[in-house]
Amino acid sequence: MKRCPAALALSAVLVAFAAQAQDKPVMLKLSSWVPAQHALNPALQAWAEDIKKQSGGSITFSFFPGEQLGKAFDHYDMARDGIADAAYVNPGYQPGRFPIFAAASLPFQVSNAKAGSAAVDAWYRAYAAKEMKDVQFCFAFVHDPGALHSRKKVQLPGDLKGMKVRPATSTIGQMVTTLGGTNVQSSAPEARDMIERGVADAITFPWGSLSLFGIDKVVTHHLDVPLYVTPFVWVLNKDKMAALSPAQKKVMDEHCTTEWAEKVGSAWADFEVAGRTKIAGMAGHEMVKLAPDQIEAWRKAVAPVTDQWAEGVKKVGADPKQVLDGLQKSLGKYKSAL
Repeated sequence: MKRCPAALALSAVLVAFAAQAQDKPVMLKLSSWVPAQHALNPALQAWAEDIKKQSGGSITFSFFPGEQLGKAFDHYDMARDGIADAAYVNPGYQPGRFPIFAAASLPFQVSNAKAGSAAVDAWYRAYAAKEMKDVQFCFAFVHDPGALHSRKKVQLPGDLKGMKVRPATSTIGQMVTTLGGTNVQSSAPEARDMIERGVADAITFPWGSLSLFGIDKVVTHHLDVPLYVTPFVWVLNKDKMAALSPAQKKVMDEHCTTEWAEKVGSAWADFEVAGRTKIAGMAGHEMVKLAPDQIEAWRKAVAPVTDQWAEGVKKVGADPKQVLDGLQKSLGKYKSAL
């Protein structure tokens, strides 16, 4: 006797639910070093909630924002060591450790965080397993283009000479030293204090996060140009993932995709874009506009940064031209190139 398609479909669903019911319950510790109220966190929680739903409730999570499990600088190693099962990582906080990924933080490349997150993720998948072999790569994403924010006006590249700057990544740090400035390292949560105490004169930062971290209280001039993006990764603990059932692994794989990279990047992007409008309307703040020839002067001045980045890539046995060409091709495909 033949069974109708509807009955077969129902049977398949029941089998799937039965398999999920037999899966051992797993609780994932998710760590995000930005404050609880940051726009990124709801997107990461939405990711986890969908995993819970798709796993039939066998995978649940506890969320730890605001450096509860460890400092921002340590999140990659926290995922490696199992302090966190999933961690939000800024690879640029560790100079030289991830030279291929650093290509995405070179100046004047990415126009927006939504399609840009998809572009960076799709490009990096060819390199992640080797460069980030200590963890299981889930996806990469970027924040909306950030700018230089300072205590005094900066308009031309030469204005950075002698200034102390907190860079977003090690690549932007190379830009600062190339232009005659001095780098002052700190994580985002520590940045306001560094500027307030005069340890730093300027910072590279996305717009909306200026107010969230209180940095708008200690800087007054803003270079109004999409200078750079910071690329991030969401990574998983290998042992935790290896211990999952086949059905649970499938669910996790379905949530470690370019589609999810774009979802997470998009959720944060709107917040940062709104931040620029907010800063522009605040008393005591100057938006420093650049003419086309001034933008070109910046592009030329920071060109040596790409050469320095290329040397780092060569040291790990990769071809910098191939790496950068691949990134730019992906940015073009996703319509997110400057």
